[in-house]
Amino acid sequence: MNLSLSDIVPPLRWTAPGQVEPIASDTRLPDAWWQALPLDRACLIAGTAQVAGRLADLAMACWGHLPLGDILPLLRMTDPEKSLRTPQAREEVYALFASVLSRLLASDTEPGHDAVAAPVPPAKPERPIPELIDEIFAALDDRQRAIAKDRVYAERRVTLDELAQRFSVTRERIRQIERDLRDHVQARLATPDATPLAAHLAWLRGRLGSAVPIEDLAAAVPWHRTELLTLGVPTWRFIRTLLTGYDQVDGWLVAGGADELKEKTRQLFTDGPVKLPEAVTMVAQLGIREDVAERWLASVPHLRILEGHVVPWPRSVNEKAEAVLAVAESPLSPEEIQTRIGEDYSLVGIRNQLTADDRFLRVDRNRYGLSRWGGEEYIGIREMIVREIERAGGEASVNSIVANLTTRYEVSESSVRAYAGGPGFERTQRGWIRVAAPEQAEPYQPRRDVSMTRRSFRSRDGRWWHRVDVNAEHLRGSGSPLPTGFAAHLGMAPGGSLTTSTPSGDVVISWHNQPTMGSIRPVLADYNAGEGDSIFLTVSDGGELLTRYLPQAAPGLPPINMALHLIGYTAPVASEAEALRLIGGRVGLPEGASREEILTRLRERGDRDILAFLDPEVA
Repeated sequence: MNLSLSDIVPPLRWTAPGQVEPIASDTRLPDAWWQALPLDRACLIAGTAQVAGRLADLAMACWGHLPLGDILPLLRMTDPEKSLRTPQAREEVYALFASVLSRLLASDTEPGHDAVAAPVPPAKPERPIPELIDEIFAALDDRQRAIAKDRVYAERRVTLDELAQRFSVTRERIRQIERDLRDHVQARLATPDATPLAAHLAWLRGRLGSAVPIEDLAAAVPWHRTELLTLGVPTWRFIRTLLTGYDQVDGWLVAGGADELKEKTRQLFTDGPVKLPEAVTMVAQLGIREDVAERWLASVPHLRILEGHVVPWPRSVNEKAEAVLAVAESPLSPEEIQTRIGEDYSLVGIRNQLTADDRFLRVDRNRYGLSRWGGEEYIGIREMIVREIERAGGEASVNSIVANLTTRYEVSESSVRAYAGGPGFERTQRGWIRVAAPEQAEPYQPRRDVSMTRRSFRSRDGRWWHRVDVNAEHLRGSGSPLPTGFAAHLGMAPGGSLTTSTPSGDVVISWHNQPTMGSIRPVLADYNAGEGDSIFLTVSDGGELLTRYLPQAAPGLPPINMALHLIGYTAPVASEAEALRLIGGRVGLPEGASREEILTRLRERGDRDILAFLDPEVA
C-alpha cells in the first residue's frame, strides 16, 4: 500500500504541523510519519488501534467543527449516516475510524476482496460526474428545481418570500421543501453510485489546502465549469456546497475560521520583514499551497508585500515608515518614504513623525534611518560645528570644518561659513574658531518669554508652536514678522539668523530690527492653504521647520469650540471647564489654574481673539 494516513485524511494536509505533532507523534514512528510512512507500515509498527486512536484524538482536538466524513471520507462509504456527524464522543469516533482502517488494510492484503477505493487521487469514473449530479436532480418537480437553482445553489440567493409569492405558498412551506431537498441530496450522496463524487471531494480537499481563491475551485478540473443541465448552474457551485468546513470570505475558501487563519498568518511576521520566498514557505506550514501563498499574503489585513518582502503593515504612518526603512536597509528621504508607502499621507506629516519618533535617526539634511542601525545623528549645522570643534580639541579652522561637514552631509559651504561666523562662536588668535565663552553665549532675554507671547501655544510634548494666520501676503510669498519671545525661544538673538529646512526648501528666519521669517509660500502650497486658514510652526533641534495645518473653522461652531480652534484643538469637549483646562495648559499655566487666571493670562499675552469667545466683556 502506497497510501499514507494524510492521503486518506485531507485535514492532515492543511493543519499546521505544530498542531498535529504533539497529538500524533509516536516514539516508534519517524517524524511526520502520517505523511512519510505508508499506512500499512505505520499500522504494522504501532498497531492499527494506536493509529486510529491518534486520528480520533486529532479529530477531537483540531477538527471538532468538521463532519466525520470530511475528516475520513472513506467513512461515507462504510457508514453514510454517521459520516454526517461531527466528533462528539471520543470512543465512538475511535471505533468508526478503527473500523475503516481495518477494512482498508484487509482489502489491501486479502486476495479476491473488493478493495475500498482510495479517494486520492480519484479514479476516472465510468460516467462524467456532472451526469451523476444531474441524476440527483432529474426526478425533481418544477418547484423543487426552482428552489435548488434560485436559492440553494444560486450565486445570488432569492429570499423565501420571493419564492413563496412565486408559487403561492407560505414561507414555511418553501423552507420545508428546501429542507427536504437537502435531505434528498445527502441521501443520494451516501449511495454507492456517488462513490466517484466522494472520491473527487476527498481529492479536492487535499488540493485546495487551508485557503484558496474561489476561482481555483472553479478551475480545479475542466468539468467544474460545465453547466448542470437540470439546474442551469456551473457544476463547481454545487461542489462548493459539499465542501463543509470551508468559509467563503472575500473571494477565498478558507478551512475553519477565516479570521483565525488570518491572525495566524499575521503572527508569522511580527518580527519584521521576511523575504517573499521564505514567507511562502512559512505560510505553507499553515496548509496554504505555495502557488497561492503570495495572493493569500496580499489579502491579509495589516500585512503588505513590499519590494519582495512581507512586512507588518499597521495603521500608523510611523510603523509603515519603519517597515519601509527596514526593507530598504539604508537611509531614505521623506519623499522616498512617502512614495514607498504609497498612501494618502502628507509629506509634511511624514517628516514631522520622523523627527518626533525615537525609532528614527536623522542621518543627513534630508535622510532618515532607523536608530537601531546606529550612526551619527545630523543635528543641525550649528550643533555640528560645535561637535567638530570638540573633536578637534576646543578650536578648529573654518576650512577644516567646512570640508568635514560638506563631505559627510548635504550642506552648502556658504551655510556652514554663515553659522561659523554667527553668535555662539569666537575667533582665536590664529584665526580659528571656538565656542564662545559662557558670558558671551548667554541667550538673549526678551521682554516677554514664549509663555507670554501672543499666538504661541505649548503642545503636550512640551514644544511651543506659533500660529500664523494665513493672509494674501503669505500666499504671494512675502516674509512675515515673528514675535521676539518666540524667536528667542528658538535660540535666536538680535543680529542672528536661523536657516530651517522644509520639504520644499529652506526658510530663513533673520533678526535685524525684529525677527522676520522668509516666505512660507511653498509650505502653504503643499497644504493647499488659503486665506483664513492657519499654520502652526516650530523648529526642531535638528533645524527642521515643523508645521501643522489647520483649516479655518466651520461657520456656526459654538464659542467655546471657536476658542479651542484658535489654540489648534479641534476635538469635542465635554464641558467649558475641560476647554478652559486645555487652554490654560496651552498658554503655559499649571494644572488647576482658575478661570480668572486663564482669562488674565490671555489678556496679558494679547490673545484678544480667544478672549472674545470666552468672555466678550473682558475682551
